[in-house]
Amino acid sequence: MLDPQELERYARHIVLREVGGPGQAKLKTARVLMVGAGGLGAPVLLYLAAAGVGTLGVVDDDVVSLSNLQRQVIFSTDDIGRAKVDGAGETITRLNPHVAVESHRVRLTAANALDLVSRYDVVADGSDNFATRYLVSDACYFAKKPLVTAAVSIFDGSLTTLRAHELRANGTRNPSYRCLFPESPPAGTVPACAEAGVLGALPGILGSMMALEVIREIVGFGEGLVGRLVVVDARSMRFETLNYEWDSGNPLSGNNPRIKDLSQHRR
Repeated sequence: MLDPQELERYARHIVLREVGGPGQAKLKTARVLMVGAGGLGAPVLLYLAAAGVGTLGVVDDDVVSLSNLQRQVIFSTDDIGRAKVDGAGETITRLNPHVAVESHRVRLTAANALDLVSRYDVVADGSDNFATRYLVSDACYFAKKPLVTAAVSIFDGSLTTLRAHELRANGTRNPSYRCLFPESPPAGTVPACAEAGVLGALPGILGSMMALEVIREIVGFGEGLVGRLVVVDARSMRFETLNYEWDSGNPLSGNNPRIKDLSQHRR
């Protein structure tokens, strides 16, 4: 049930036919895990908190630095040196006291990923490296959890949703992250943000789109991004949507899967 304050706070949602009272109630009882409280995680957490998602889990082992503030809008100058999970949690509570925050100041690893992911209804991945993205996507597959994942680099970004543990209406499998990206790029070929830079507003765009996709996954309206990759080019302000399919040879959910657990991520 929504109390009178919540009815007023979420009034612009409740008047939407696609959301309404029942959709807002779904948001209130939902549990979402955000992997990474950085450039992508910041707007995701802010918009999901504002939307009334009942419980937000935040996984990040880093502290706030001055160079983060160009894009990580959930923090302020006063947060420099603080644990990101603490700074993010405090901002979320100020924004919406109806939201519970679960802080996990740890690095996501093969040892803890499955346990953490299993506690939530939807996972959002805003990590900044391929190793973590593969780990999160594999963990969500084994835990049977939907995953909204995005990435940004310099002037470009991409976003998709994964439900690789489910079948489509026609009986075919939904694609996995490994269907989209069969192998991680060779080490050194994709420069880190600190080396290449990133346009500060770009993670805000992709993070807001991630939040929208998480809300759609919870409430259940519109056409989600399962099997579709949205690509953003900020230099030309071009948005493209690419379709991708299940790969029967992928090592996770293919016809002859070789990945049976998260043990390969311990190497």
